[in-house]
Amino acid sequence: MSPITILLLSLSLSADAFAAAIGRGAVHRPTLSDAVRAGLVFGVIEAVTPVIGWALGLAAAGFIQSVDHWIAFGLLCAVGGKMIWEATRQTPPVAATVAEPQRRGRGRLALVATAVGTSLDAAAVGVSLAFLGVNIGIVAVSIGLTTFVLATLGMLIGRVAGTRLGPAAELIGGLLLIGMGTRILLQHLGLIGG
Repeated sequence: MSPITILLLSLSLSADAFAAAIGRGAVHRPTLSDAVRAGLVFGVIEAVTPVIGWALGLAAAGFIQSVDHWIAFGLLCAVGGKMIWEATRQTPPVAATVAEPQRRGRGRLALVATAVGTSLDAAAVGVSLAFLGVNIGIVAVSIGLTTFVLATLGMLIGRVAGTRLGPAAELIGGLLLIGMGTRILLQHLGLIGG
């Protein structure tokens, strides 16, 4: 994978966390240190989940090697399509749907649950990465750092701007994932160069 592709993948997978962080920031009004801690939680979890998916993909790679490019295409398009659907559907404002936790412990648990929920897509993409023979360490670190930065910024932006920017980030991320899946498929079919 080229550095540009890794960066685009990292940005795409960080879009869910960015959107969720904006929503959390709008509700919780975090300080800078709170935003950094939340960004760290999002980043670590987002870095671990593609490694888990990658390991599962490696375990299954021998059985499905002849169709691995179709699986990578399908998974990336499904994740991208889900992100686009979530970005374009009508939902009530985050402040009306997210209950403010009364205790700090419940707030941390909700943060971890949100981070895990937004990182499940990364696990599915990790499965695709196993079929491509990429260096998962470099990709996971890139995804984790990008998510850390974007989630921290999202918390701070949400504090000021509310929830207006989250859907646009998710839409762009979804389109990028579909584009990557299509490129992988076309390369494996020999229709475009690598």
